[in-house]
Amino acid sequence: MTRAQRIRGLLALAIVALSLYVAMSVPVHLGLDLRGGTQIVLETRPTADDDAGPDTVDRTVEVLRGRVDALGVAEPTIVRSGSDRIVVELPGVQDPAEAAEVLGRTARLSFHHVLGTAPDADATEAAAGPRPDQSRPPVLPDESGQLLRLDAAVMTGKDVEKAAARFDAQSGAGWHVTVEFKDAGRDRWAALTGEAACRPAGDPARRVAIVLDDRIVSSPQVDPSVRCGAGIGGGSTQINGAFDDGEARELALLVNGGALPVPVETVEERTVGPTLGAQAITASVWAAAVGSTLTALFVIAVYRLLGALAAVALLCYGLISYAALAALGATLTLPGLAGFVLAIGMAVDANVLVFERAREEYAAHHRPTPRSALAAGFRNALSAIADSNITTLIAAGLLFLLASGPVRGFGVTLGIGVLASMVSALVITRALADLAVSRPGLRRRPHLTGIAHTGAVRDRLARGNPRLMRHPRRWLAASAAALVLAGAGIALRGLDFGIEFTGGRQVEYATATPVDPDRARAALADAGFPHAVVQTSGENRLTVRTGQLTTAQANAVGAAVGDLTSRADELRDETIGPSLGKELRRGALIALAVALGAQLVYLAVRFRLLLGTAAVAALAHDVVILVGVFAWLGKPVDGVFLAALLTVIGYSVNDSVVVFDRLRELTRHADKERETPFRDIAGRALQQTLPRTVNTGTGAALILTALAGFGGDSLTDFALALLIGLAVGTYSSMFTATPLAVVLQERRR
Repeated sequence: MTRAQRIRGLLALAIVALSLYVAMSVPVHLGLDLRGGTQIVLETRPTADDDAGPDTVDRTVEVLRGRVDALGVAEPTIVRSGSDRIVVELPGVQDPAEAAEVLGRTARLSFHHVLGTAPDADATEAAAGPRPDQSRPPVLPDESGQLLRLDAAVMTGKDVEKAAARFDAQSGAGWHVTVEFKDAGRDRWAALTGEAACRPAGDPARRVAIVLDDRIVSSPQVDPSVRCGAGIGGGSTQINGAFDDGEARELALLVNGGALPVPVETVEERTVGPTLGAQAITASVWAAAVGSTLTALFVIAVYRLLGALAAVALLCYGLISYAALAALGATLTLPGLAGFVLAIGMAVDANVLVFERAREEYAAHHRPTPRSALAAGFRNALSAIADSNITTLIAAGLLFLLASGPVRGFGVTLGIGVLASMVSALVITRALADLAVSRPGLRRRPHLTGIAHTGAVRDRLARGNPRLMRHPRRWLAASAAALVLAGAGIALRGLDFGIEFTGGRQVEYATATPVDPDRARAALADAGFPHAVVQTSGENRLTVRTGQLTTAQANAVGAAVGDLTSRADELRDETIGPSLGKELRRGALIALAVALGAQLVYLAVRFRLLLGTAAVAALAHDVVILVGVFAWLGKPVDGVFLAALLTVIGYSVNDSVVVFDRLRELTRHADKERETPFRDIAGRALQQTLPRTVNTGTGAALILTALAGFGGDSLTDFALALLIGLAVGTYSSMFTATPLAVVLQERRR
């Protein structure tokens, strides 16, 4: 065994051991759909100067969403209920009371000139708070209790770029909050401190007051080194207030999240049950077990011993991914769980790439050893594995940085899956395979390895020798026809957006006896509401969340619930807003657009702009067709569909990159290829990568079929979307991206 093999073996053992330790010691957080959580109902309390319209409530929802993200709570549900209420559901919150207190803070930040101290007689005025005709209290106590008379606010929280909690042990400042201002805020801060610097040292008017929710949190003197009129440059300051670490972090959170447009008050706080029942979770576990087993059996049947080692590596992949999710504190929802299971099927891709390249190496040379063929397979497949995974990591990173809510959570899961896949294939599979193929017995019986023969797909292609790119425009015409058909579905049938996008109705019932939520879901499905969200709270309360309802439909919902118990009294019937609000949808679209642009730039650098354009065009083709098929089928476009769509995007780019990587290799390494038509080179690249495409697609299709068959109603649409995306993505990488590259190349000549 070589030194490199020993290092890989030790690294693989260390990764698996660490992952096993984390998985056993750190519990993973479950989402609202799997475990339930805490529900906090907030009610807006507009003052005389506040706008109490629906737009104000919507802005309040977005501010609350930012605060929840900053609290570290993943996958929350935040919806507007009625005209003045906001329902916040948080999974896995350790201290619901503290969360409610942070969410309810108005967090109005302002910066003021200090006019001077105020006599004690003004204490009554200070305690009374702001006057109805004023936007700020004229007198407030500072940190020591001394009363200060303030001028009108010169700056507000809108001038702040960001804030962060810091600890400074050297200067003795301890915990404080650093505040950085935006461009206009920098100038205002310099003017504010420059005017204060014109006062003599020790004068109260040399102080600047920083006020949060009508309370002075810091009122420092401007340093004597600051010149009159010049002020403090740099666009930043510190808020010092003898904070502990929790107070400093909470203040930074509130400043970053911004002020609420109107004050809110917590009117209700309670524990709610999961939106999916135990049957759905059990069905998903069965789907995961059956799908993973089928995928492992398929890989073993195709690649024999190396396939068995790849199946072991896939188990390690699942362990590594789970441990990473637990260590990062990610929240696992049912779509995330299904995506995690699907990723196991897709993680086989890197192994298939290596094994197919090893087969090519074995067939190209006269009786090489399995060990040398496998080493060449890893070496030759590395660039395709790296390029396909880096493009996906770019998308995952940008989704995490630019999006929020479930889209941001998907970026985390996607990034973890990609990294774990590379580790399992390039480290664990490599270490196991090196150990296996170095056995003397395999040198005499190389057929046991699974790479000593070319495989059924490659043999059939070799016998038929199809010229796949003989007529590239015919393939493009077929793709264009599919696009027109999908577009017609979108235009004629429209999209059935789910509750997350459109909002709907939420009805709460008090039942005479406890109701099993699974029975309630089944009853509502029989009544014509298969996508209704059912939650329990307390012992005898049941909440039903649906789309918009007519009077007859609302009566049908009540009757379905009433049939389950002797009495069901309606406690509340309110209109709710979308949980995926405008800001979240806008952020998701921006993140996707930037991700596609970044992928195009990367592919243009790694390949050529022509090939990068073809890959991104094929991706857009897949998205339109998937959305169009759902429009024709009348399936809901909801958060689960969004997760499936994002998965399809990553899968589509991977397929195209593998084909283009082989195309680049064929063009680079054969001198005679310069005289060969580009379409013939592209056809050869397509033919050589087709076995990988078929085997990878089959492995993913097996696990998706298991999800569709065993996953129950909650996962049927998810699995259907991914099956459609898998088929369309496989087709487009071969017969949309490649023909488009050929046509674009020939037009340049």
